[in-house]
Amino acid sequence: MIRERFLPTTGIHNFRDYGGYRTGNGGHVRTGMLFRSGHHVGATDDDLQHFSDAGIRTVIDLRGLSEREAHPCRRIEGWRGEVIFYEGETASSPPHMDIDEHTTTVEFARNRMMQLYTRMPRNPAMIEMFTRYFQILDERDGASLVHCFAGKDRTGVAATLLLHVLGVSREDQVSEFVLTNAAPTFDVLKSQSAPGIEERLGRPLDDDALQALLGVHEDYIHHWIETAEADQGSLDGYIETKLGVDDALRARLNDKFVV
Repeated sequence: MIRERFLPTTGIHNFRDYGGYRTGNGGHVRTGMLFRSGHHVGATDDDLQHFSDAGIRTVIDLRGLSEREAHPCRRIEGWRGEVIFYEGETASSPPHMDIDEHTTTVEFARNRMMQLYTRMPRNPAMIEMFTRYFQILDERDGASLVHCFAGKDRTGVAATLLLHVLGVSREDQVSEFVLTNAAPTFDVLKSQSAPGIEERLGRPLDDDALQALLGVHEDYIHHWIETAEADQGSLDGYIETKLGVDDALRARLNDKFVV
């Protein structure tokens, strides 16, 4: 079941279908419509064929301008879909790239991640991109893919928010979030991230800190939700007030993605 969710890529990390979960009304989220991943800078030709075979027509790229310029994604020749992105920075830097001499301790690495999940619900750029994410899913037909650098933090929050709107239980939302840790392509992300981190540190990064930075923990998404709830009273209140997902949009998304 876990392996079936992941597409068999060798140059794209964490490429998977985040549909299939049961909803509160007895339905389930459509499969073959909602995909997520890390960036495609290292995509092989076979990886791009998997992308094409999935019928993806829309890509929501949650990375900022500097990330996109430094790591341009490959696309299959002749692809005529649309890429949605933010004209500016969506974060000061991805947490797995933002390091200093203390990052070799797992506690410090986890604290760095928790700081990210405190900032993200209040980050105007991410609020705009999550708002556009819902709008695009409403407006465009066909399969979509949402991604960031590693496909785990910004992307993980986006997937969690949509699953919540579609009526998936909190337990399954968290299961989808931490499924990132089971991705069979961890070495892809490590090869893309670790050399730059270690170059700036001037020494190797210990395995525990590397896992904290390049993986996820359920505490991260719980903390994001708690921050949003503290600001707006509830997660539903945050989604409606900050992201513009009113009852009408919820209904349309459920009609489109729940069977």
